[in-house]
Amino acid sequence: MTKKQKKVLYRIIIAAVLMIALYFVPAEGYLRFALYLVPYLIIGYDILRKAALGILHGEVFDENFLMAVATVGAMLLGVYNEANGMEGEFAEGVAVMLFYQIGELFQAVAVGKSRRNISALMDIRPDYANVEDEAGNLEQVDPEDVETGTVIVVQPGEKIPIDGIVAEGHSTLNTSALTGESVPRDVAAGEEVISGCVNLSGLLRIRTTREFGESTVSKILDLVENSSMKKARAENFITKFARYYTPAVCYSALALAVIPSVVNLIMGNPANWSTWIIRALTFLVISCPCALVISIPLSFFGGIGGASACGILVKGSNYLETLAKTKYVVFDKTGTLTKGVFQVTEVKAAPEFEKAVESGSLKGILTDRTEAGDKLLELAAYAESYSNHPISKSLKEAYGEEVDKAQVSDVEEISGHGVKAQVSGHEVAAGNFRLMESLGIERRESRETGTTVHVAVDGMYAGYVLISDVVKEQSREAIASLKAAGVKKTVMLTGDGKIAARNVAAMLGVDEYKSELLPADKVAAVEELLAQKAPRENLAFVGDGINDAPVLSRADIGVAMGALGSDAAIEAADIVLMDDNPMKLALAMRISRKCLRIVYENIIFALAVKAVCLILGAFGIANMWIAIFADVGVMVLAVLNAVRCLNVKRGLA
Repeated sequence: MTKKQKKVLYRIIIAAVLMIALYFVPAEGYLRFALYLVPYLIIGYDILRKAALGILHGEVFDENFLMAVATVGAMLLGVYNEANGMEGEFAEGVAVMLFYQIGELFQAVAVGKSRRNISALMDIRPDYANVEDEAGNLEQVDPEDVETGTVIVVQPGEKIPIDGIVAEGHSTLNTSALTGESVPRDVAAGEEVISGCVNLSGLLRIRTTREFGESTVSKILDLVENSSMKKARAENFITKFARYYTPAVCYSALALAVIPSVVNLIMGNPANWSTWIIRALTFLVISCPCALVISIPLSFFGGIGGASACGILVKGSNYLETLAKTKYVVFDKTGTLTKGVFQVTEVKAAPEFEKAVESGSLKGILTDRTEAGDKLLELAAYAESYSNHPISKSLKEAYGEEVDKAQVSDVEEISGHGVKAQVSGHEVAAGNFRLMESLGIERRESRETGTTVHVAVDGMYAGYVLISDVVKEQSREAIASLKAAGVKKTVMLTGDGKIAARNVAAMLGVDEYKSELLPADKVAAVEELLAQKAPRENLAFVGDGINDAPVLSRADIGVAMGALGSDAAIEAADIVLMDDNPMKLALAMRISRKCLRIVYENIIFALAVKAVCLILGAFGIANMWIAIFADVGVMVLAVLNAVRCLNVKRGLA
């Protein structure tokens, strides 16, 4: 609890103890009123103050006004009754204010719990950046003052303030604040790191690649801080409902207090002012819309907080509502369902090359590798050693050893074909089928999906290396989870070739796929799907690249991969999965549906109880204690139900 909440709790305890004690004090008349006035003012002075300020500022009809009118009326009516020899309603007046404050405390604690989930994200905000001066001393500067390309120093235990590339050092990073995952990540020189991660072990020197305002941490904080501005339809309904509902019940209560008594006077009967005023005050207490006004936004706030704790950033409660009704999910392939990185998946040596390796005729070339596949990969890595092409990098990574570039000479890079080079005095060619054709070498093709790098040594075909984009481990399970959650159709859109798209779609169990698409083609494909779906069904698009931004904006709800996704995709999306795990989409959908279910439960429960109690109160059947339950009791129950939105099971199934 905060200090303010503790202060309210102390006031509740003191007022409750005094109220119970006064029940046994044999006081009457004005003395009894004065004694009850003490706990009443202790527990209700701030509500009376807010009601008075609201009247002064022209904002009359709110819950503070209702509570003030009902309780002050009960206390004054108690004075009137005491003066006429009847028992006053002092205890009821104090009780209404007491239980209202208890309900407000419940609500404050619940909001605080949700805010702590979101504030865990706010803790990623760095306070400073370490910059070395000419003497080698570290100087702490404002991250906003650090220019792109500056080398900053991040010591163990410190947050990375700005996105960049590790220039020097090796360490382990805690990414849990960003991704919701507790598994640390190892980084070394040359690797990209994002702001907001905590450096756990070694000292890192990082060359910044962005300004602070454009870094990951700034964008995330901006998303979270602005999420409350985008309200769901249910929230907007409650806001409009309260705007008309509160004045209506105030005028209804006034009519209930006056009209029956006036009618009695006209008919020559006793007016019974006290009876009808009590009913009107009871009507006011029952009518207070606290349960709806507080619990509905709290439910959505709790859903956003629970999602953020799992590494799912939702930009507004309206997107939770939209996601809950999603029946079509469209995926980009590269970087979304696949890792977006090329890896060597097959090395196939030609029979004649295998014989050459076994006979030892290639023993003098580089290292003494005896396996034909290993030798083939080694030759390809050396031939491609001077190239920065992603395929060349994949070959060198698969080789796994330092390339001795002194062994490589006469490198000739043939655009659109591949590379020719002298490796240890032997001519090695590595490239596509066009390169082999230009050299007059007959090659063999792989039956698997991917990019084939053919290798020839001294005019002899040596074999091929297959490089493929690797499917994410969670992708197949993610598709299955979405179907289990009631998604009607899953679709994959990609710019890749038909064979690659077909194989990935079959592997993952995607219902439909479209290949060789340009960004405009993806938008057209989504437009076609939007035309097919029913009006109350929504379509979600999941992507990560710059070319996905138009489609993310066009879909009913856009979901971006946040760890490796482009800035444009993250900006255009409505929901961001911070660790690029497609399984998180099923979890986000489960959170949204639970949140919406709780919202509807609270609306139906609160309106039903209030409707019944208002009728009973108008006919004098419901007394002030029933009114307290109809107001504060319903609010407490609704708030406790809303708090369930915070409890998210981390299991992704």
